[in-house]
Amino acid sequence: MDPINLGSILIMKLNYKTFGQGDPIIILHGLFGSLDNWQSFAKSLAKDFMVYILDQRDHGKSPHTKEFDYILLAEDLHRFMEKNWIFSAHIVGHSMGGKTAMQFAALYPEMLEKLIVLDITPKKYKAHHDTLFQALLSLNLTTLTSRKEAEKSLAVKIKDHSVRTFLLKNLKRNKDGSFKWKLNLPLLYKNYDKISMEIDYLETVDVPTLFVKGSNSNYILEEDKEPIRSIFSNARFKTIEGAGHWLHADKPQELKNILVDFIT
Repeated sequence: MDPINLGSILIMKLNYKTFGQGDPIIILHGLFGSLDNWQSFAKSLAKDFMVYILDQRDHGKSPHTKEFDYILLAEDLHRFMEKNWIFSAHIVGHSMGGKTAMQFAALYPEMLEKLIVLDITPKKYKAHHDTLFQALLSLNLTTLTSRKEAEKSLAVKIKDHSVRTFLLKNLKRNKDGSFKWKLNLPLLYKNYDKISMEIDYLETVDVPTLFVKGSNSNYILEEDKEPIRSIFSNARFKTIEGAGHWLHADKPQELKNILVDFIT
């Protein structure tokens, strides 16, 4: 699935799946993620909504590119909506996907019904994924013989089994038995400072916005709320008890209830 270059405009053919019918909801995954992480959650919403889950550029089955920042990710979303005749939608973004959604809100607020940001803020974050990148980049795919071997190798630097399992969803076995990464690992590592960067706003965004955090996560702090409200004038906040950064994996039903309540 390659991007199509029309003159100076790069049209990104994002991989996506859709479920259900009704008002559209678009869900954007985080760094190292893909739409696969959100399929069960999307299906649970499909009774009442038309749910779109996307692979953002350089992730999943979407194209690998040469550039990566939130302006480009927001433009990818804009063109996806236009191509699919989605004039406005509720947009849900987790972590990196939340920053994409916030950037989109700054550029195209008229295309947003409501914005739901999951466990992230617009601020700049200190780099804390270096160990993950280094572990993945150190994996020698040319000599790799099995997923079990890959898991064992990653365990040297990544102690958390659930994190290793999540990351290894990006490892694909080719027909000839060799392995490759689904995500564009070198490009993402090269642009990690842009992934961590702050989202800039020229004016306030008055779209109804909900920020949801996990009680066991420190991505959204109490001190972040006032700076967020200075940008998102209609911001509200919810905390899911017992959840970490991956809200949809830790407490899917609680997250669904919060989203549906906010949207309806």
